Amino acid sequence: MAIPSAVKVIAVAVAAGALGLLAGQVVGGGGWFSRTELGQRMLQAEMKMQAPKPPADLAVAERGQPIPRVRLPDLQGRPVELPQAYAGRPLLINLWASWCGPCIKEMPELDRYARSQGEQGVQVIGIALDNRDDVAAFLQRVPVHYPILLDAAGPRDAGVQLGNPKGVLPYSVLVGADGRLLKQRIGPFEDGEIDGWAQ
Repeated sequence: MAIPSAVKVIAVAVAAGALGLLAGQVVGGGGWFSRTELGQRMLQAEMKMQAPKPPADLAVAERGQPIPRVRLPDLQGRPVELPQAYAGRPLLINLWASWCGPCIKEMPELDRYARSQGEQGVQVIGIALDNRDDVAAFLQRVPVHYPILLDAAGPRDAGVQLGNPKGVLPYSVLVGADGRLLKQRIGPFEDGEIDGWAQ
């Protein structure tokens, strides 16, 4: 029995509407879908298409591949090399800035998660795309119990090297114990979200 053409038209319209809503959730950056792994992958692909190309000689992380070596100073000016300095355990790297409202909002959740991991769990570090004085002043008001490294925002910054060519903040990546990029996250974590995401 043939399906009437009116039913086909309605089915196509419903499917198109659903896809439109889904795309709006992803591109608009809000809603439940952007918090799913599929939504994050779609958002990442969209951002990559919109962003300027990184410099040709810059190593940029790809999902499933080892992250490039990134050498940055800590708050005392000592150089730290990623991922080598944290090798052997998974590593959550969060890029933020003291002027970024969503970054500030998620910091207590990142701190809670970092403290819950102990000596064997996922390590957490922050990379502030900001100047040292502003970061130090901010951390006096909002202290965290995980290491903070510093970088200057720009086309060669750590965020670009870790797969965020558009420079959206906050931006987080999960790096496996073997140094491979496992997950990317555009946008802030809600309370309790990191526990499931970082598995």
